[in-house]
Amino acid sequence: MHSFGYRANAVLTFAVTILAVMCAMASLSDTLNVPSPSADVKVLNVNWFQKQPNGHDEVSLALNISADLQWMFTWNTKQVSLWDGIIPLKEHAKFWIHTTNKYRFIDQGSNLRGKDFNLTLHWHVMPKTGKMSADKIVMAGYHLPEEYR
Repeated sequence: MHSFGYRANAVLTFAVTILAVMCAMASLSDTLNVPSPSADVKVLNVNWFQKQPNGHDEVSLALNISADLQWMFTWNTKQVSLWDGIIPLKEHAKFWIHTTNKYRFIDQGSNLRGKDFNLTLHWHVMPKTGKMSADKIVMAGYHLPEEYR
């Protein structure tokens, strides 16, 4: 006859094994999801484009950003991290904001005048179980002025 400790250990081991199998199945089923998020960024204004006293170019932009990241949310998604914020619910994953770039573009030298540049929207998806993933959308076709402002 087995003691209470042996029986409790067997039940606990069985429960943890079932939980691990369920987590593995959840993680594997989520890998079949192929998200197709969309984003659009419009540069409304060059707030300033100047040469710093140390000789570096510095740019600040006013932006309109619209994004639909609802495709990132599945039943296994806990949250999506974007910029310095967290999107906890699918309902908040479709948004439009008017903002300036928090971190100004700085070039060590005078090489930004008249240059083309890309804007990249990065995000991280944190699942309830499984591997955390990261992806990005690169948007091209932006151009800086030829002269300082």
